[in-house]
Amino acid sequence: MPPIDDPAAPAAERAYRAVKEDILTGAVRGGSLLSEVEVGAPLGISRTPVHEAFLRLQAEGLLELLPRRGAVVVPVAPGEARDVLEVRRALESAAVRRLVSPGQDAARDRLATAVVALLAEQERLAAAGDVAGFARADTEFHATIVEASGNAVAAGFYASLGDRQRRMAIGSIGAHTEHLVVLAAEHRSMAAEVAACDPDAFEASLRGHLSRTHAVLLGGAW
Repeated sequence: MPPIDDPAAPAAERAYRAVKEDILTGAVRGGSLLSEVEVGAPLGISRTPVHEAFLRLQAEGLLELLPRRGAVVVPVAPGEARDVLEVRRALESAAVRRLVSPGQDAARDRLATAVVALLAEQERLAAAGDVAGFARADTEFHATIVEASGNAVAAGFYASLGDRQRRMAIGSIGAHTEHLVVLAAEHRSMAAEVAACDPDAFEASLRGHLSRTHAVLLGGAW
């Protein structure tokens, strides 16, 4: 991924990356009002490229432009969270069922090798209380499972959910960094269930894992 503030990038692209990263990491919360001038000043760019960035982020559903006022950050609605989780459960469960089918030994072996480093990194981030880093690693872990299945269409669609996943994870966990250790342990259990060719156990674990991770957005609590 290119640096967030790459000086070689066009001004509108730099503004887009900076604002999007602030939204996804929770540096600016849903409902916050953003000014073109305030966004452009630290980047050393004018209002016009910032406005272009705002238009792009509005098309992605992250901002809503307000005439002569700037833009407001669109919160993650409970309905959107449920929709995303429903799609994720379907895609990940289907991926694991393909992975445990006959002839998929090599794919499972590749997945097992890949998740060793991912799980170790998640546990390191959890111990450090790094919510933003963990959210990124969480997205990569789940995407790796879908990619390992060999279904390119599913992997491509799942990748399109990555930004929503990161934002939802950070918004749900918030300051409760103690939950990261629990989530990392659940990832390790799910990886073991794939290795054991137990798709039913994986699906049950995934359902509980996603519900707990995003309980806050769904109107509940840990």
